[in-house]
Amino acid sequence: MKPNCKWSDTFRYALEGIVVSLKTQRNMRIHLVAAVIVMLAALYFGLSLRDIALLLLVIGFVISAELFNTAIEAVVDLVTPEWHSLAKMAKDAAAGAVLIAACFAVLIGIVLFYEPVVTWFGIISS
Repeated sequence: MKPNCKWSDTFRYALEGIVVSLKTQRNMRIHLVAAVIVMLAALYFGLSLRDIALLLLVIGFVISAELFNTAIEAVVDLVTPEWHSLAKMAKDAAAGAVLIAACFAVLIGIVLFYEPVVTWFGIISS
């Protein structure tokens, strides 16, 4: 970032980071598609505003983790283009953070969607 940049430029740079991640990172696109599907399902099943807020929070956490992972991988590749055990450790740890965030997001989704989905399938009545 250039010194003395305008305040509005910081938003543009942030959006450029999101866009480049969406263009270059397959997992980022997968997370975004999953987020859209989950939010549409939340609206379809009539989840409460509290539950929707919780879903938005975990979606934001997973997407943020993916952006951090992308940034760490780019910096590691810039610093050491050849294989190095510490570079591998940094990349694997960043990927592990995304995996943990995604797993907990799935668990929260299961808790929030369990009753509406089984009721929809007629397994239990509400």
